[in-house]
Amino acid sequence: MASADDSFDQFEEEEAGEAPAETTISSGTGGRKRLFSKELRCMMYGFGDDQNPYTESVDLLEDLVLEFITQMTQRAMEVGRSGRVQVEDVLYLVKKDKRKYARVHDLLNMNEELKKARKAFDEVKYAGM
Repeated sequence: MASADDSFDQFEEEEAGEAPAETTISSGTGGRKRLFSKELRCMMYGFGDDQNPYTESVDLLEDLVLEFITQMTQRAMEVGRSGRVQVEDVLYLVKKDKRKYARVHDLLNMNEELKKARKAFDEVKYAGM
């Protein structure tokens, strides 16, 4: 049984950018690589879970996230031009869910603000040369 210090050290290694051993743990879908395990662990901790949640819990949550993303992408491809997913398609799909729509809208606005800030930063950076 691992001590609390061992689990804390593992969490610190993940934050330091080292790949944790369970990143490539296989699930029921074969030996695919886990894409969001680090982010999901941090989110789970932020929402009140243990600092180092069970790998099975993280894997289950990742399976749910990937299933949601896949379904939304497929539905968005059916709604808009075939073979392409556009922002408007995703907005159309979430428009009835006020919370999701508000979150997508906030993220799009923040993305625009970040683009403007980067552009302004680049202009200042190149103007000083």
